[in-house]
Amino acid sequence: MSEDALRRAYETLQSYIDRPQPATDWFEVTQERINEFADVTMDHQWIHVDEERSREGPFGRTIAHGHLTLSLMGHLPRSAEAGGLPRLDGQKAGINYGFDRVRFPAPVPVGSRIRSTRTLKRVEIKGGMLEAMHEVVVEIEGHDKPACVAQSLSRMVF
Repeated sequence: MSEDALRRAYETLQSYIDRPQPATDWFEVTQERINEFADVTMDHQWIHVDEERSREGPFGRTIAHGHLTLSLMGHLPRSAEAGGLPRLDGQKAGINYGFDRVRFPAPVPVGSRIRSTRTLKRVEIKGGMLEAMHEVVVEIEGHDKPACVAQSLSRMVF
């Protein structure tokens, strides 16, 4: 680890705090993806996988699992990297550290398109790494309420 690289990265990121990053590309949430997620997590609740029964349910069709929406946060930012945070000299890896807060204000109906926006809220040096907290909002195309709002924590290894 280079203490100089860590300090330079910390200083670089300070100018990005509270500056929203570009929205990601839209991503369609298909029934196939919902079913695959249900298989992997063993969560086959009917509101997610039973298309016929879901027509009579509270949402009129199947909806994505909240945790599927949350897990897609790892994929969505990749479509906006060109306008996001800069590459940091000396960074060896970035790792997911967790979440401080997660909420699911609105369900994601099958066939919907989602995207995310991210805003860096804080950066700290912790244990020889940088810890960043982003506010992440997953939007549903054509809906007023977001699908997910989370405070995502990541660590950058130098």
